[in-house]
Amino acid sequence: MSQHAGWGQHHPGQPVPPWGGWAPRPPQPGVIPLAPLGTGDVIGGAFRAFRSYWKPLVGIIMLVQGIGFLLVAVAIGITVAGIRPRFAAVFDVPSGERPAGEDVAALLLYLAPVVVLLVLTMVLLGGLITSLAPAVIQEAVLGRPATFGAMWRRCWSRLPSVLGTLLCTGLLAGGPMLVLYALFFSWLVTSGDRWVTALPVFMMIVFLVGMPVMLWLTVRFSLAPAVAVCEGLGPVEAMRRSSRLVSGGWWRTFGIAALGNLLGAAVGYAVQLPFAFLGMFALFPTVLATGDAADPSTLLFGMVVYVACILLGTAVGAVFQLGYPQLVLSLLYVDQRIRKENLAEALLASAAATPPAGAYPAGPR
Repeated sequence: MSQHAGWGQHHPGQPVPPWGGWAPRPPQPGVIPLAPLGTGDVIGGAFRAFRSYWKPLVGIIMLVQGIGFLLVAVAIGITVAGIRPRFAAVFDVPSGERPAGEDVAALLLYLAPVVVLLVLTMVLLGGLITSLAPAVIQEAVLGRPATFGAMWRRCWSRLPSVLGTLLCTGLLAGGPMLVLYALFFSWLVTSGDRWVTALPVFMMIVFLVGMPVMLWLTVRFSLAPAVAVCEGLGPVEAMRRSSRLVSGGWWRTFGIAALGNLLGAAVGYAVQLPFAFLGMFALFPTVLATGDAADPSTLLFGMVVYVACILLGTAVGAVFQLGYPQLVLSLLYVDQRIRKENLAEALLASAAATPPAGAYPAGPR
């Protein structure tokens, strides 16, 4: 990836000035001071970025969620219409009898596309949000505007690389545990019931041994999506860069990322609560109005309003739950490059030159 003129870089081993050459107070053209960041700078900077760039953040996340909900709802509707004749044949059979194999196969055949579509929707939503946060931070650290269209194009252009980093990280971190579980369950099925009592013990041992390794790898590669977006690298190169950037600061990266996730979950839950209460207030009167002589249409209306409120609250709350932790990780990426590569000077030169959106100085390979 080509660099813009004037965007210098430091190579590993060179001394990095603590304030980018300015003292006593570092310059701050955007949401963070261009200096090594403290925990408060990262957490507060992510809040400021969300507040200042809420239009592209909320717009893109809500748009993707809306498309995903619509696709899944259509798939569920088609599936329900298709499995209705098979449902009774599978679950409403006389005592002592088994459902026909073709009925079970048809039921699973109808359900499989819904499950696949749901998984693909979640993967694409996660990939787009993970791509969106670094793209926004690129502009936020310099105080430059970020439009919905520019961020949307930036997300889609880097989505394959970001999805590659997420997939590779998931396979490296969680793959060994899944393989062990699969092997043990296969052995358990073939060996009979005498080893069933060992299942909880085995699961606990695998969890205690595998969880620290999985957590270590996840944090080690946690900056790879930001690298893929900001430096234009492929999945493998981005993961290597992330490993080098996190090196020597694993516990700090883990602690600040965990704090960001906790804050995102807390704020998101607080946003969802009013929608849940609104749904309950809409549901209770319809339940009380039906009384003993239940009116199915009235009860159905109340249930629809309740479910709609819950879904809307989940979608709105997810904007912060999903977006804010990624903003924190993106700022951690900027912080590590400021500490190790003196990115502050390059960013100040970029701010003075005002290069086009999407350009970011590449670090040493």
